This record gives sequence, structure tokens and C-alpha cells, in this order.
Amino acid sequence: MDARDILVDAAGRPADGARKVLEGISPDVANRMPDETHSSISWLVWHAGRQMDAQLARLSGSPQIWNADGWVRRFSLDRSEDAMGFGDRPDDVARVKVSDPELLSAYLGAVIDALVAYVRGLSDSDLDHVIGHFGGEPVTRGVRIVSMIDDALAHVAQAAYVRGLLENWRIGY
Repeated sequence: MDARDILVDAAGRPADGARKVLEGISPDVANRMPDETHSSISWLVWHAGRQMDAQLARLSGSPQIWNADGWVRRFSLDRSEDAMGFGDRPDDVARVKVSDPELLSAYLGAVIDALVAYVRGLSDSDLDHVIGHFGGEPVTRGVRIVSMIDDALAHVAQAAYVRGLLENWRIGY
């Protein structure tokens, strides 16, 4: 199996998980913050997409889908256009509210579609190219892509956990 095929398969998993978490969910449950301080499902799925979108834009040199494809207007959040969730406090999280949870799934899906298209256009040497350093160690383009996918998966898993807390819900496989 080719490395790009593995990345494409992995990239689709956050969207699949988000669709399951958001299926049949009410806006009230999606937007509810446990104990008024913890991240809501809406924030978790929104951030999964936003972090991936921002990092993909930096890697590819393309504009963020959030702005370029009008998602910022569709969401109409009480947040700055460039907000993506890093460093958010509970009052920031509370301002990520959606009236239609499908919007969250659609945005994450659009970002993942863009990531898949980007990955399919890369060569082995592109994946091995060092794009920066972290903790003194080189970071390759491939490792950054894995990190983006991992972050999205972690947030979608947290969203599933929160839904379980709020509704005694279980993801069905």
C-alpha cells in the first residue's frame, strides 16, 4: 500500500466519526457545554475542521476553505474570522453555536476533501520534505499531515464522549 493511500484512508476517519456523533443530535445537545466550562460537541467538531483547514492552507499555499468557500458566513459565529480554537477559554467555546449540526459535518467533510486532494498530488519526496522543526527535531510534510489527522480524530472522539455524557449515547458500529 502506498503512503498516500494510507493517509487518504486515515483522513476520512474524522469525518466518518463526526457524522456518527452528529446523527440525530439536537442543536441544544450539540451546543451544550458540560458544567458550562468544558467543550461542546459543536466546538469540538468545529475545531477539528478549523485546525486542519488552517494547517492545510499553510502546507499547500492555498486559502483556507473557511473563508474561500464561505463557511465563515454560513456559520455566522460570534468569533473573529480567523479564530480556530487554539487557546480558547470557556467564553470563547460558548460562542461556537450552530442551529443545524449538519453544518459541522459538512465543513469538516469539505476540509477533509481538500486534504485528500492535496495528499493525492504529493510525491514520496514531498512527504519526506522537512517543513520545520519541533523540539529541535525535523518535521516532514507527511508527519504534519498525520498530526493534523490525529488532532481531528482526538477532537471527534472527545465529541463522542461528550454526547455519551449528555445523552447516555453510544457510537454504533
